[in-house]
Amino acid sequence: MTYKKARLKFFVEEIIMFPFVFLGKIAGIIFPLKTTHDLFFFFPNADIGGAPRVNIDITNCVRDKKPLIIFSKKPKNNQFKDEFNIEGVRIIDLHKYIDNKFFHFVNFFFRGVIASWVNRREKPVLLGGECMFFYKVIPHVKKQAKCVELSHLPTWLNYNLGHIKHIDLRIFSTLKLKQEVIEQYKKNNIDKQYFNRLLFIDNAIDIPEPSTVNNQKLEIVFIGRGSPQKRVYLITAIAKKMFEAGDAVHFSFVGDVENVINIQDYPFCTFYGNIKDQEKMESIYAQSDVLILTSAFEGLPVVVMKMMAHGKVVLSTAVNGIPDYIEHMKNGLLVYETDEEKIVEKNIQLLRELIRQPELKNELGKNNREVAIEMFSRKVFCRFYRNILVGVE
Repeated sequence: MTYKKARLKFFVEEIIMFPFVFLGKIAGIIFPLKTTHDLFFFFPNADIGGAPRVNIDITNCVRDKKPLIIFSKKPKNNQFKDEFNIEGVRIIDLHKYIDNKFFHFVNFFFRGVIASWVNRREKPVLLGGECMFFYKVIPHVKKQAKCVELSHLPTWLNYNLGHIKHIDLRIFSTLKLKQEVIEQYKKNNIDKQYFNRLLFIDNAIDIPEPSTVNNQKLEIVFIGRGSPQKRVYLITAIAKKMFEAGDAVHFSFVGDVENVINIQDYPFCTFYGNIKDQEKMESIYAQSDVLILTSAFEGLPVVVMKMMAHGKVVLSTAVNGIPDYIEHMKNGLLVYETDEEKIVEKNIQLLRELIRQPELKNELGKNNREVAIEMFSRKVFCRFYRNILVGVE
């Protein structure tokens, strides 16, 4: 979709929804918020995942400013719910009202309600963490409001394009994604002023103490959602072939992979399911040798950062933001093949190389940890977001 077509589409939508939004604004005046907030965070839900983890980190960085979080999408597992319960932070979950296509006019109504609450504040700041409802609200807030978008993946770039005049800053967690948007702007002849609104910041993690393990078999772990983009079936194909060949490897899976594969077919693997206990997750990171990803596309998953910080090898398809951080045979291993059969064979080849050369595994892990320490400081992350959201203090 071009910029002009996107703007026309949203203009027509705004005309159609105007009566409902107007009623919502009136309701927002009659029923004002009973708490005071200058920061309004729009997040989909509290499902487990890398993007929600970043949303939690940002919220913790500004917890003293008492932000209001608005959830808008029906959760699948809500496993990060407790971590969003941060002292001083208020949460309003609207998904029961606005995440229903059969009653979409209710969604229009709440856009007006939220906009009314925002507009009562002198200098409100809105942050959208890959949340569709954020884009629905920002056309209705006053010009003095500061609207900040956070993106990890290119999934919505064609949709976001129509909203750029409403967004004051667009933050990207990978350099590759920022560059994609720059190219998109050039292609659509976007005014130069909007290029200055594009920013990049790495996500943040805690750097653990260094540790070493001496596993009898190469411990390979997948950590992630059971979504199509992850192509978990390729990893199970790798595991099966290596098991049948008698290779000294063991595969583990963390996440709801039962959504995309029949785990009963792989009794030689370990399936943990979703894990809420962070201590257990840290133990899995520490006891593993290799993180394996065969994704069709990725941002920079937090799990990659975690494994880097633990000094482990990352073996991944060379997609999206991954090569910005993992350099083949320097601090990790990359698979450039795109044919799925070749992806399987290349992964097997590289894993066997690690088995044959333990010193290569150790060297890649050591270099990976050094990169993580340099790039993923929580102090730098919080300083960046506090500057953006509340100003320099």
